[in-house]
Amino acid sequence: MKMSTKTRYGTRLMLELGLYYEQGPLLLKDIARLEDISEKYLSQIVIPLKNAGLVNSFRGARGGYVLARQPAQINMREIVEVLEGGITLVDCANRPTSCVRISQCVTRTLWDEMGQRMIQVLEEFTLADLVEQCKTKNSKNIVYSI
Repeated sequence: MKMSTKTRYGTRLMLELGLYYEQGPLLLKDIARLEDISEKYLSQIVIPLKNAGLVNSFRGARGGYVLARQPAQINMREIVEVLEGGITLVDCANRPTSCVRISQCVTRTLWDEMGQRMIQVLEEFTLADLVEQCKTKNSKNIVYSI
């Protein structure tokens, strides 16, 4: 199983907004440059994030995008669900009526358990956790010279 490019790039977009939280709106062109992602693609990704109430936008000279809530109040499940259209490994895990074999299928339990554990991990990680990891990782790359 792989997360879509939309989810991976959307997470990076949210991470940039988290890194600049409370510093004012960021333009998509700046996020695109920082993350080496197409601005056009980011403009498509930001729409569902905004519709879900995770991102706010502002027009005008000082416009751009900001997180709608503090990074610690946004867990990764929210982001992934918005961008993936839900989190499920197989349809029958959430919709038992989607499969005629549901009564005799023994693999459904496995898929359901895997999905629940994935959701648990995504709920445990907040955007603030990723922001902190990013700051820690990047601070180790700083080289001082005189």
